Amino acid sequence: MLNKIKNSADEAVAPIQDGAVIMVGGFMACGTPEILIDALVKKGVKNLTIICNDAGFPARGVGKLINKGQVKTLIVSHVGLNPEVAQRMNTTVEADKIECILVPQGTLAERIRVGGAGMGGFLTPTGVGTIVAEGKQVINVDGKDYLLEKPLHADFALLRASKIDKFGNIIFIGTTRNFNPLMATAADHVIAGACEIVETGQLDPSAVHVSGIFVDAIVGGEKPWQM
Repeated sequence: MLNKIKNSADEAVAPIQDGAVIMVGGFMACGTPEILIDALVKKGVKNLTIICNDAGFPARGVGKLINKGQVKTLIVSHVGLNPEVAQRMNTTVEADKIECILVPQGTLAERIRVGGAGMGGFLTPTGVGTIVAEGKQVINVDGKDYLLEKPLHADFALLRASKIDKFGNIIFIGTTRNFNPLMATAADHVIAGACEIVETGQLDPSAVHVSGIFVDAIVGGEKPWQM
């Protein structure tokens, strides 16, 4: 069996290079693999496109990458918890500037899901007649307008596993599940930072949230989530 276990977070994120598109699980950083974010900060990769529910906090989650100037584009549903985003959106210093693409939360989740399912997009009434519709195709079905929303796909997905076996089957505890299962299917290379790693076969199959077939790399050392 392929050995997916990495010796360190640094080794796990080694394939990630400048300009990568990365999905990061979590909601307000709950469910975000902090050890993998810290390893990316240490690695110093730049010009990243980050797809996440939000921009984290200044010192937690993807906010750490934003504050170090490593993110070029953010695709998120909200950014209000991290004032650094607004500052970088409005700066006149081109090297510090960040592009922020805001997507309604349900639409963001569905764009990731259809990306993982290999679909060409989906129709939604959310955003019709608002700035969300700018530049998008409007399709009328039975007299009602819908926006055609296209799928999202990434080079890498960074997940936080509460418990994982050595094949990569994952269990999430509580709300740490946020966005992680969707993103596991929508990226070319999936890396899981885990609180606990167990032997293959120890997890109850009916309790598994993400199948190990989607996971390429595993590293332990993730801490239980705390505010």
